[in-house]
Amino acid sequence: MAVALTRSAWALAASLVLAVGCSSAPPKSREQSQADEATTERIYAALEANPIYYFRDVEVSVDNGVALLSGYVWTTDALYHAKDIASTVPGVSRVSNHMELERQGNRGGGDGNGSN
Repeated sequence: MAVALTRSAWALAASLVLAVGCSSAPPKSREQSQADEATTERIYAALEANPIYYFRDVEVSVDNGVALLSGYVWTTDALYHAKDIASTVPGVSRVSNHMELERQGNRGGGDGNGSN
């Protein structure tokens, strides 16, 4: 019984060490940080260049090629279009969409039809 308990204790300890070791990502290299910053700027430029939708209330961050979009848009079409635009930018491996649909229209901005 003592042997079984010792094995269980070792298995539990090994599982905890593995879980803690896997839960923290290594720090980004300088090159990866610069690449993420450049990708962020390209996404902002692509969103701003869109003549139909107003994306000035969309926030963008990139972490290891994963683009995080947050903020507000005014139409469902704009919500999906922002994700599509970001996904085509070089350096983006995946897009995580955390934008919200502004239903009250009280944040300023366009109506999604190209007019403000």
